[in-house]
Formats: sequence, structure tokens, C-alpha cells
Amino acid sequence: MRACQPSHEGTVCRDGVEIVYEVYGEGETTVLMLPTWSIIHSRCWKMQVPYLARHHRVVTFDPRGNGRSGRPAGAEAYGEREFAADAIAVLDATGTERVVLVGFSMGAQRGLVLAGEHSERVSGAVFIGSAVPLGRAVAREDWIDDFTRPRDSYEDWNKYNRHYWMSDYEDFLEFFFAKLYTEPHSTKQREDAVGWGLETDPETLVATQLGSRVESDELRSLAARVRCPVLVIHGVDDAIRPYDSGVAFADLLGAALVSLHGAGHAPHARDPVKVNLLIKQFADRVG
Repeated sequence: MRACQPSHEGTVCRDGVEIVYEVYGEGETTVLMLPTWSIIHSRCWKMQVPYLARHHRVVTFDPRGNGRSGRPAGAEAYGEREFAADAIAVLDATGTERVVLVGFSMGAQRGLVLAGEHSERVSGAVFIGSAVPLGRAVAREDWIDDFTRPRDSYEDWNKYNRHYWMSDYEDFLEFFFAKLYTEPHSTKQREDAVGWGLETDPETLVATQLGSRVESDELRSLAARVRCPVLVIHGVDDAIRPYDSGVAFADLLGAALVSLHGAGHAPHARDPVKVNLLIKQFADRVG
């Protein structure tokens, strides 16, 4: 049973791909909870929606590749601008002119595309555990070559590999979400995330990894075009995206930075009260 039921839900079809969205609450300010990597869907915001919907209108949607949205074939369907275009289509379908957007992990890339290229639709942006190419980075073509090549063994992060996903997908999910939720007493969060991961398949997840990303030069170009206020939240103990990259992202955007000591990659799930208050206060101020 959900703590909060949507007031409205619907489907928008873009280039043959159905995107399912939900609307909660009401108010002058709309908070758009962007989807992250399609390994999970919009239920990842289940600790935010009930609280935020008491104060603002909230819109969520399942990413292409998971949940109730479509699962197109091919890497070209999972480029960052496809996810950003899905968000614009959802805003249009829900009659939403401007939003305060919230992006988690990969949601920071599509959120940056929205804030940089559709500034008239974005009043402010909150980025949590931002997955952006700052700091030491492997060239994209080298990373893809490594990801798609068979390995001699598949221990630890060697599990992050196309061939392992195709042979033991559930074990990869167990491994990955143990790294994502590093805080003590995270059993429920890990179980939820593994269940959401099983709602898609390894073929789709491989395609999401081969789609186009926002690379370093483009990241800086987009950041220079962002005019709205930005809040960056990053766990100091993030084992997925280093804390230093969150600091660098905040510096690049001239954003406020909140550092959460003892927090991993998904503080909105492990410390929802603190994160919810940060989002609400930000939305109250800029919405």
C-alpha cells in the first residue's frame, strides 16, 4: 500500500515509446522527480512523494526501460537527450509550464540538459549523488570496450560487465545495490531496489549503458548555460560516485552544496527526513 496515491496518472507516447507518469498533490510550484538509471523506476522516490505532495504539486514518471514505461530496443533509444525529451513531453502532457526538478545519480545528466537547454521550464534544480563526468575519467570508447569485453573473472566491480549481466543478472543487482546502500540497516532499501531491477532485463540494461552520455566538454558547456538556482546534495561516503565529484559539480554550477556525513549514494532513501526538508525549503524559495 502506498503512503500517497496519485491524483492523476497517464501515458504520453513519444516516437513510439510510452512513458507513464503520475501527478500528486497540488500547488503553484511543481516538483519534477526525474528518473535515474533505468535499473530502477519512479518508486525510488517513494520516501519523497508523500511529504512533498503535502506542500507542492509533484510529478514523477517511469524511465524508458523500466516500470510501466516502454522498453525500446537499441542503445540509441537511451541517450540522455531522449530522457530529457521524455521529461518535456510529460510536462506538456500534465500542463506544467515550469518546475523545480530533482535528479538522482544519472538524473543529474538529464536534469542538466533540461536546465541548460530548456531554461524557460526550470525554476531550480536539486541534484543528489550526481553521476557526472568530473575528475579522472576514462575515455567513453575505452569504457565501452572494457564493458563489452569478456573478463577472466567477475569479482567485485568486474561484475559491471555486459557478459556477467547476461549470465547472472540478479547477482549483479545484489552486488550493485549493496554498494549503493552502504549505510547500516539498509536491508529493506536493497531488497526494494533489487526487486525494481528485476522489473527490467539485462538486455535493456546493457542498452542503457551504450546510449550517449553527457561528456565532460558538453557538461561544462551546459553548466555555463544554467541560470536557475541549484542545490547539490552528496554523501561523503558515496561508494558509487566519489564525494569529490559532487564538490566539483557544485563548484562548476556555482551551486549550494550540502555534504551528508555517513551517507552513501542514495541519502534520500536512507535519510529521507533531512533530504525532504532540503528539497522543500529549496522549492519554497525558488518555485
